[in-house]
Amino acid sequence: MEDFSLYVLDITMNSVRAKASDISVEIIENGDWLDFTVADNGCGMSQEQVAKLRDPFFTTRTTRKVGLGIPFLTMLAEMTGGFVEIKSTLASESPDHGTVIHGRFGRNHIDFVPMGDIVSTVTTLIQGSPDVNFTYTHQTEKGSVHLSCAELRAVLGDEISLAEPEILTWIEGNLREQYQLFE
Repeated sequence: MEDFSLYVLDITMNSVRAKASDISVEIIENGDWLDFTVADNGCGMSQEQVAKLRDPFFTTRTTRKVGLGIPFLTMLAEMTGGFVEIKSTLASESPDHGTVIHGRFGRNHIDFVPMGDIVSTVTTLIQGSPDVNFTYTHQTEKGSVHLSCAELRAVLGDEISLAEPEILTWIEGNLREQYQLFE
């Protein structure tokens, strides 16, 4: 993938497909490291499924026979001196079900990809799944960016969809404005 924001999109869409109603996306840049975490309350996976996720020929999707998101994410992390951890609990096993994917990347390593247009990625996620409570946080040494769909719904009410063009334009503008404060 050309940039990191595409990894964010791909991994987060797995949470959407797992029917998660709450998805947290967190990026923390600290020194030479970038930590990326996606946590959801989706249906979860068995430990056997988690063990197979790094195999590009394993996927739970029925629309194709390969699943490259986790293998590519793992490859990028390891190429930059980092790692990927995956923890998951099936809904049938616990009321605290879901999946947490955490990756650490050497952000100054020559093999690390550019960040890309993360604002468009977050906006696209909300547009495609306006009923999901996305929480997005990006912390750097210069400042942080935060967006919570639950907080937006608390202000707007449930009758206004977050996929409305005016709302998406505001979300995108708000995120870009937050980023500009510490560029």
